[in-house]
Amino acid sequence: MKSIQNCLWFDGQAREAAEFYCSVFPNSRITRVQYYPEGAPGPTGEVMYVEFTLDGREFAGLNGGPQFPHSEAVSFVVPVESDEENDHYYAALVAGGSEQPCGWLKDRFGVSWQVVPVEADEWMRDPDPEKANRVFAAMLQMHGKLDIETLRKAYLG
Repeated sequence: MKSIQNCLWFDGQAREAAEFYCSVFPNSRITRVQYYPEGAPGPTGEVMYVEFTLDGREFAGLNGGPQFPHSEAVSFVVPVESDEENDHYYAALVAGGSEQPCGWLKDRFGVSWQVVPVEADEWMRDPDPEKANRVFAAMLQMHGKLDIETLRKAYLG
């Protein structure tokens, strides 16, 4: 069986979004573009569907119209291993979008992302509930990008 593919619904911005995401993540590329044929429920000759790969994961973008806007009900998690990666991915994805609480953001296309330091995820799964709760409480105070050092200090107590 071929792997499951994520399909994002856009209102005419599928190719632009795919190009943007491919510019942010390494080992990424657009693999197929399909255009609306004559008689289809979209403008003939305009981009209907885009397939792209983001660092090995397959995605698709469908220009389906304005009926279904993105929401926080679906988001993509970007695990980062350093302050530099945290800064890079957060800044690139939030540009033209909006910051949200706890490391979440909405990009300029309305897609929700979570840029999460790998360490923070490990700290929140610590078997010591006091440590995990301190990290969680510190994260709840953050609006926008997560501050790794502040989370580390919370973890260490």
